[in-house]
Amino acid sequence: MKRKYFGTDGIRGRVGDPSVSPDFVVKLGWAVGRVLGRGDGRTVLIGKDTRISGYMFESALEAGLVAAGVDIRLLGPMPTPGVAYLTRTFRAAAGIVITASHNPYDDNGIKFFSGDGDKLPDAAELEIEAAIDQPLRTVPSADLGKVRRVEDAAGRYIEFCKSSIPPATSLKGLKLVLDCAHGATYNVAPYVFEELGAEVVTIGARPDGFNINRDVGSTKPGALAEAVVAEGAELGIAFDGDGDRLMMVDANGQLVDGDALIYIIAKARLRNDALRGAVVGTLMSNLGFELALQRLGIDFVRTQVGDRYIMERLKQDGGMLGGEPSGHIICRDRTTTGDGIIAALQVLQALIDDDVRLAEAVRPVESYPQVLINVRLEQRADVMARPRVQQAVREAEAQLGAQGRILLRLSGTEPLVRVMVEGADPDRVQILAEQLAALVRDELGG
Repeated sequence: MKRKYFGTDGIRGRVGDPSVSPDFVVKLGWAVGRVLGRGDGRTVLIGKDTRISGYMFESALEAGLVAAGVDIRLLGPMPTPGVAYLTRTFRAAAGIVITASHNPYDDNGIKFFSGDGDKLPDAAELEIEAAIDQPLRTVPSADLGKVRRVEDAAGRYIEFCKSSIPPATSLKGLKLVLDCAHGATYNVAPYVFEELGAEVVTIGARPDGFNINRDVGSTKPGALAEAVVAEGAELGIAFDGDGDRLMMVDANGQLVDGDALIYIIAKARLRNDALRGAVVGTLMSNLGFELALQRLGIDFVRTQVGDRYIMERLKQDGGMLGGEPSGHIICRDRTTTGDGIIAALQVLQALIDDDVRLAEAVRPVESYPQVLINVRLEQRADVMARPRVQQAVREAEAQLGAQGRILLRLSGTEPLVRVMVEGADPDRVQILAEQLAALVRDELGG
């Protein structure tokens, strides 16, 4: 069944839009309480990033959940993977994160985790959507939920992150620059790396409610690259607004994306006989990354875009590692969801064990030129099914042959059609991407 409110990763949009408004979020909280909070003594955790609207939606969720008779534990600002971890350790019914990830401050959204710390399956989302459309009925006053704040939430998650690498590992002697995107990692990530011995310089760690992801973070790594070079650091690590993805830059300020970081982790796991199953990527994973894994004898499979689909495939095949070029990296032998801090620690562990610098470690990954053009939608439309578009894609694929790929898809989190072209010839890739994007705009009426 088609989902009415949920996208590929929860619910997201511009604050004030119908599905991202206080009245809707009250009803959403109630519906979640009815579906996920069944039974006695059920508790739901709520964390958030640093957006100004997070306070409003936190209160709205509280009202709805309490009306459904569910107890709440407030975590305050907390990376999305931190909420997943704490949901497990509290034996909670569910975890909720108020975040729009890498989007600007005037967007917001809601992500959900099951009691196991996994993203919700489609069936649970459909059940919640059905409940949203029912009248809100408050439980008797004696059964209303209660709200408490978890004062040591950040400390618990910091210790969990540190435990993801061997106790004997020290980052002493490493100078790192961390870019926290003025987001949810600002009061967690610096402590993790400092307590493990690194010298840490931070940027993007002064959130004011409005500056999340503004010219910083994993989607805007230019500031990090400049800081790494200026500080003479070994490398830099950039998180996004909710901390579930990362990018790195090497000592020369060169960007290292999620594909290359997964390669480093996969190679280390292979060497230690700790890699199980195929590495899982998505339709956006670079062809050069796939070929680099093949040279190591590592199997690789692709899924739909979205870390929930990566996790589903990992579980299905018994795999341990997967992710996206955007920096969502799932180390399933360490945690249950994409985690920027934990993935960064796995990369650092591999570099230390091999005694190599980041630039050297990623040299075998020769990424094919890839152009991604986003075409904004005024209203959602399946433009990819239109005959002119399909014919143009077939003709472009014939030009690229076996040395390239084309992908047109609707974004699951923004009103966009993403046009991606990949191939060995950068000039041809650019021309084909621009031609296809222009055709999509024409089909959409400009």
